[in-house]
Amino acid sequence: MKTIAIVDYGAGNPVSVKKALDWLGQECAITSDPEFVATAARIVLPGVGHFGATASLSRSGLQDAIVGAIGRGTPFLGICVGMQWMFQGSQESPATPGLGLFSGECERFPAEVKSPHVGWNQLELEAASRLFQGIPSQSFVYFTHSFRVPVRDTTVACCEYGGKFSAAVERDHLFAVQFHPEKSGDVGLHLLRNFCAL
Repeated sequence: MKTIAIVDYGAGNPVSVKKALDWLGQECAITSDPEFVATAARIVLPGVGHFGATASLSRSGLQDAIVGAIGRGTPFLGICVGMQWMFQGSQESPATPGLGLFSGECERFPAEVKSPHVGWNQLELEAASRLFQGIPSQSFVYFTHSFRVPVRDTTVACCEYGGKFSAAVERDHLFAVQFHPEKSGDVGLHLLRNFCAL
């Protein structure tokens, strides 16, 4: 069994993610070492808080390690801010570029709904997905975020809150979820198990 790298850049919830993966019996480690990330079997990038925190990834060498691993076909999962970083950027921090793996920019929720969007909400599965295999549409998962990814052609699951937004995207070996699987009970564990099996 090869190790899953849980990237620690000072803005995530890596301990919660590690506890979930430990429970699943997966070999994993929280790391801020670019060399470790570059050679990991899979990479998870969690994130909580402000999009601007992702700027530290480029300064630390972690971004280059992640890009190189992705280029070699390493499965990659972005969670919450980690998902948003995979897009071109966010209105939350216009001066901070995203990685641009997916097209589009993260937007603030409209003024007519309370922000942040916190708590349990339902998923609507939009397309066939390896990440959601065995997970039924209308499953509840746990969110906490103030910015959202629009629906794109790579969207595999949506959520409704002040309009429809992307709850998950997927392309080849790239996966991202706006919700927190490590806080989403059996559904979240099922999703993480699917990712570990890729």
